[in-house]
Amino acid sequence: MPKILTDDDIADFRAELCRVATERFAKHGYDGVTMRQLADVLGCSPKTPYRYFKDKADILATVRAAAYGRFADVLEAAAASSTDPAERSRRVGRSYIEFALANPAAYRIMFDLNVPEAMNHPELRREAARARQFITRQAEDLARAGLIVADPQIVGWAMWAGVHGLVVLKLAGLMREGPDFDVLHHNMMRLIFDGARVRPSAAEMPATGRAKR
Repeated sequence: MPKILTDDDIADFRAELCRVATERFAKHGYDGVTMRQLADVLGCSPKTPYRYFKDKADILATVRAAAYGRFADVLEAAAASSTDPAERSRRVGRSYIEFALANPAAYRIMFDLNVPEAMNHPELRREAARARQFITRQAEDLARAGLIVADPQIVGWAMWAGVHGLVVLKLAGLMREGPDFDVLHHNMMRLIFDGARVRPSAAEMPATGRAKR
Protein backbone atom coordinates (compact mmCIF):
# COMPACT_ATOMS: atom_id res chain seq x y z
CA MET A 1 0.00 0.00 0.00
CA PRO A 2 1.48 3.39 -1.00
CA LYS A 3 2.61 5.57 1.86
CA ILE A 4 0.30 8.49 2.58
CA LEU A 5 2.41 11.63 2.59
CA THR A 6 1.89 14.19 5.32
CA ASP A 7 2.16 17.92 4.75
CA ASP A 8 5.61 17.77 6.35
CA ASP A 9 6.67 14.97 3.99
CA ILE A 10 5.58 17.04 1.00
CA ALA A 11 7.34 20.17 2.28
CA ASP A 12 10.52 18.21 2.99
CA PHE A 13 10.57 16.66 -0.49
CA ARG A 14 9.96 20.01 -2.18
CA ALA A 15 12.73 21.60 -0.13
CA GLU A 16 15.20 18.82 -0.99
CA LEU A 17 14.24 18.96 -4.67
CA CYS A 18 14.78 22.72 -4.68
CA ARG A 19 18.15 22.34 -2.95
CA VAL A 20 19.35 19.79 -5.49
CA ALA A 21 17.94 21.81 -8.38
CA THR A 22 19.67 25.00 -7.19
CA GLU A 23 23.05 23.31 -7.13
CA ARG A 24 22.61 21.59 -10.50
CA PHE A 25 21.21 24.64 -12.29
CA ALA A 26 24.11 26.73 -10.97
CA LYS A 27 26.67 24.15 -12.10
CA HIS A 28 25.20 22.92 -15.40
CA GLY A 29 22.87 25.71 -16.55
CA TYR A 30 19.22 25.40 -17.46
CA ASP A 31 19.75 23.27 -20.55
CA GLY A 32 22.15 20.98 -18.73
CA VAL A 33 19.57 19.77 -16.22
CA THR A 34 16.70 17.34 -16.83
CA MET A 35 13.83 16.20 -14.66
CA ARG A 36 15.15 12.63 -14.88
CA GLN A 37 18.54 13.73 -13.55
CA LEU A 38 16.90 15.48 -10.61
CA ALA A 39 14.88 12.34 -9.87
CA ASP A 40 18.01 10.18 -10.05
CA VAL A 41 19.82 12.39 -7.52
CA LEU A 42 16.81 12.27 -5.22
CA GLY A 43 16.42 8.50 -5.67
CA CYS A 44 12.82 8.69 -6.79
CA SER A 45 10.77 7.86 -9.87
CA PRO A 46 11.24 10.19 -12.88
CA LYS A 47 7.54 11.02 -12.58
CA THR A 48 7.69 12.06 -8.93
CA PRO A 49 8.95 15.66 -9.44
CA TYR A 50 5.94 16.29 -11.70
CA ARG A 51 3.67 15.71 -8.72
CA TYR A 52 5.15 18.85 -7.12
CA PHE A 53 6.07 21.08 -10.07
CA LYS A 54 4.65 21.63 -13.54
CA ASP A 55 7.99 21.25 -15.33
CA LYS A 56 11.67 22.19 -15.21
CA ALA A 57 10.95 25.88 -15.84
CA ASP A 58 8.57 25.88 -12.86
CA ILE A 59 11.31 24.42 -10.65
CA LEU A 60 13.83 27.02 -11.81
CA ALA A 61 11.36 29.86 -11.22
CA THR A 62 10.57 28.52 -7.75
CA VAL A 63 14.20 28.18 -6.65
CA ARG A 64 15.05 31.59 -8.11
CA ALA A 65 12.12 33.13 -6.22
CA ALA A 66 13.34 31.52 -2.99
CA ALA A 67 16.89 32.78 -3.59
CA TYR A 68 15.67 36.30 -4.31
CA GLY A 69 13.51 36.17 -1.17
CA ARG A 70 16.49 35.27 1.04
CA PHE A 71 18.58 37.92 -0.71
CA ALA A 72 15.90 40.58 -0.22
CA ASP A 73 15.61 39.69 3.48
CA VAL A 74 19.35 40.26 3.95
CA LEU A 75 19.29 43.59 2.08
CA GLU A 76 16.18 44.72 3.94
CA ALA A 77 17.81 44.02 7.30
CA ALA A 78 20.92 45.93 6.26
CA ALA A 79 18.85 48.89 5.05
CA ALA A 80 16.95 48.99 8.34
CA SER A 81 20.13 48.92 10.44
CA SER A 82 21.06 52.59 9.96
CA THR A 83 19.28 55.89 9.41
CA ASP A 84 22.34 57.55 7.87
CA PRO A 85 22.09 57.31 4.05
CA ALA A 86 25.82 56.91 3.47
CA GLU A 87 26.24 54.29 6.18
CA ARG A 88 23.08 52.49 5.05
CA SER A 89 24.42 52.34 1.50
CA ARG A 90 27.68 50.84 2.75
CA ARG A 91 25.87 48.24 4.83
CA VAL A 92 23.58 47.21 2.00
CA GLY A 93 26.56 46.90 -0.33
CA ARG A 94 28.49 44.82 2.18
CA SER A 95 25.49 42.56 2.82
CA TYR A 96 25.06 42.11 -0.94
CA ILE A 97 28.65 40.88 -1.25
CA GLU A 98 28.50 38.66 1.84
CA PHE A 99 25.33 36.96 0.60
CA ALA A 100 26.73 36.40 -2.89
CA LEU A 101 30.01 34.91 -1.69
CA ALA A 102 28.32 32.74 0.96
CA ASN A 103 25.62 31.50 -1.45
CA PRO A 104 27.29 31.22 -4.87
CA ALA A 105 24.76 28.74 -6.29
CA ALA A 106 21.81 30.93 -5.30
CA TYR A 107 23.56 34.02 -6.67
CA ARG A 108 24.26 32.35 -10.01
CA ILE A 109 20.71 31.19 -10.55
CA MET A 110 19.38 34.64 -9.66
CA PHE A 111 21.50 36.55 -12.16
CA ASP A 112 23.07 34.08 -14.59
CA LEU A 113 20.06 31.93 -15.46
CA ASN A 114 16.78 32.94 -17.00
CA VAL A 115 14.11 31.64 -19.33
CA PRO A 116 11.69 34.08 -21.01
CA GLU A 117 8.56 32.63 -19.45
CA ALA A 118 10.04 32.63 -15.96
CA MET A 119 8.90 36.17 -15.11
CA ASN A 120 5.30 35.02 -15.53
CA HIS A 121 5.85 33.25 -12.21
CA PRO A 122 4.20 35.64 -9.69
CA GLU A 123 6.40 34.77 -6.71
CA LEU A 124 9.58 35.19 -8.76
CA ARG A 125 8.37 38.56 -10.08
CA ARG A 126 7.56 39.77 -6.58
CA GLU A 127 10.76 38.64 -4.87
CA ALA A 128 13.02 39.82 -7.70
CA ALA A 129 11.42 43.27 -7.58
CA ARG A 130 11.77 43.38 -3.78
CA ALA A 131 15.49 42.62 -3.98
CA ARG A 132 16.13 45.09 -6.81
CA GLN A 133 14.54 47.99 -4.97
CA PHE A 134 17.00 47.67 -2.09
CA ILE A 135 19.94 47.46 -4.49
CA THR A 136 19.17 50.69 -6.34
CA ARG A 137 17.26 52.64 -3.66
CA GLN A 138 20.45 53.60 -1.85
CA ALA A 139 21.42 56.11 -4.54
CA GLU A 140 17.96 57.70 -4.32
CA ASP A 141 18.43 58.15 -0.56
CA LEU A 142 21.89 59.66 -1.13
CA ALA A 143 20.38 62.11 -3.63
CA ARG A 144 17.59 63.12 -1.25
CA ALA A 145 20.18 63.79 1.44
CA GLY A 146 22.12 66.02 -0.97
CA LEU A 147 25.15 63.72 -0.94
CA ILE A 148 25.09 63.17 -4.71
CA VAL A 149 23.82 65.39 -7.51
CA ALA A 150 24.04 63.02 -10.47
CA ASP A 151 20.97 61.11 -11.67
CA PRO A 152 20.35 58.61 -8.83
CA GLN A 153 18.96 56.04 -11.23
CA ILE A 154 22.20 56.06 -13.22
CA VAL A 155 24.29 56.03 -10.03
CA GLY A 156 22.29 53.18 -8.51
CA TRP A 157 22.62 51.00 -11.58
CA ALA A 158 26.32 51.86 -11.90
CA MET A 159 26.90 50.75 -8.31
CA TRP A 160 24.95 47.54 -8.92
CA ALA A 161 26.82 46.80 -12.15
CA GLY A 162 30.16 47.40 -10.45
CA VAL A 163 29.47 45.19 -7.44
CA HIS A 164 27.95 42.45 -9.60
CA GLY A 165 31.01 42.49 -11.85
CA LEU A 166 33.34 42.14 -8.86
CA VAL A 167 31.30 39.29 -7.43
CA VAL A 168 31.24 37.41 -10.74
CA LEU A 169 35.01 37.79 -11.12
CA LYS A 170 35.51 36.58 -7.55
CA LEU A 171 33.23 33.56 -7.95
CA ALA A 172 34.95 32.67 -11.22
CA GLY A 173 38.34 32.68 -9.48
CA LEU A 174 39.64 35.44 -11.75
CA MET A 175 40.83 37.82 -9.01
CA ARG A 176 43.74 35.76 -7.70
CA GLU A 177 46.23 37.91 -9.60
CA GLY A 178 44.35 41.17 -9.06
CA PRO A 179 44.09 43.64 -6.17
CA ASP A 180 42.58 42.64 -2.85
CA PHE A 181 38.82 42.29 -3.29
CA ASP A 182 37.87 44.63 -0.43
CA VAL A 183 40.40 47.26 -1.52
CA LEU A 184 39.11 47.14 -5.07
CA HIS A 185 35.48 47.33 -3.94
CA HIS A 186 36.18 50.29 -1.64
CA ASN A 187 37.98 52.25 -4.35
CA MET A 188 35.41 51.45 -7.01
CA MET A 189 32.59 52.74 -4.78
CA ARG A 190 34.63 55.83 -3.88
CA LEU A 191 35.21 56.64 -7.55
CA ILE A 192 31.51 56.25 -8.35
CA PHE A 193 30.50 58.31 -5.32
CA ASP A 194 33.02 61.07 -6.05
CA GLY A 195 31.84 61.22 -9.65
CA ALA A 196 28.20 61.33 -8.54
CA ARG A 197 28.84 64.45 -6.45
CA VAL A 198 29.54 66.43 -9.63
CA ARG A 199 26.65 67.13 -11.98
CA PRO A 200 27.72 66.34 -15.59
CA SER A 201 27.31 69.06 -18.18
CA ALA A 202 24.97 68.52 -21.12
CA ALA A 203 27.98 68.11 -23.40
CA GLU A 204 29.32 65.27 -21.23
CA MET A 205 26.06 63.33 -21.16
CA PRO A 206 25.29 60.73 -23.85
CA ALA A 207 22.39 61.65 -26.06
CA THR A 208 20.21 58.94 -24.53
CA GLY A 209 20.80 60.33 -21.05
CA ARG A 210 19.81 63.94 -21.79
CA ALA A 211 16.44 65.21 -20.80
CA LYS A 212 14.01 65.52 -23.67
CA ARG A 213 12.72 68.99 -24.36
